[in-house]
This record gives sequence, structure tokens and C-alpha cells, in this order.
Amino acid sequence: MFEELEKKLLDPDFRRHRANVSALLDEEFVEFGASGRRFNREEILALLEEESASEITASEFETTMLSDRAALVTYRSMRRNGNVSEARRSSVWVDRGNGWKLVFHHGTKIEEEASRSAWTHTGETARGN
Repeated sequence: MFEELEKKLLDPDFRRHRANVSALLDEEFVEFGASGRRFNREEILALLEEESASEITASEFETTMLSDRAALVTYRSMRRNGNVSEARRSSVWVDRGNGWKLVFHHGTKIEEEASRSAWTHTGETARGN
């Protein structure tokens, strides 16, 4: 279910309509974007209305139920709009009795070097060899 909700929010045809996105965002929604900027609900809704369409795909979904009414969803996204950019994303969904709403979202850009070699840094492996 959460993967489907996240993919809706990545779909350019869905996300350009304020009412669609508004229905899924909690009134207290906050996002820390891959850029490092903090956005509130109204800022995100306004930005998405002006956003140029680009293909965004998602993979590596994992969901952890934090309680009966809260879930943490993590995944990897790839945006193609001339260039390719990848990010690790995390979302917190809550059910306050009126359906599941996104209350928090965070994106961390994956640098090209890190994307190619996640386990190697300056010749050392994650085990320290």
C-alpha cells in the first residue's frame, strides 16, 4: 500500500494537481529535500504546481511499521530530466483516523561516486580491509 502511495506522489500527472497531492499530505507535513532545504505543506503544493514534468522512478522499497498508525517507508529514487539524479528517500505516514497521510519526507542526494561504489571509500571496504 505505501509503495503505491509513494509512487503516486512521484507520478508527474498526479503531482501537478494540487488536490491530488493535498489529499495525501498531513496538515503538519514537513519535507527536508535532497537540496537540504526545509519545506512545509503549502510550499510543496505550490512548488509542485510549477514543476516541469520529469520521469521519476523508485526502487528498493522497505516499510517498517512504527505502530498500528505509523509507518516508515524508505526507498531509492531516480529522476531523469536531461540529467540523472538519484536520492535515498524516507517518509513517515500516519493514520489519524482519516486515512494514511504523509507527515514527513526526507531526501538525501546520492553522489555519482557513491552510487557506483557504495561499499568502497578510498580503497577500503566497509569491513575496514
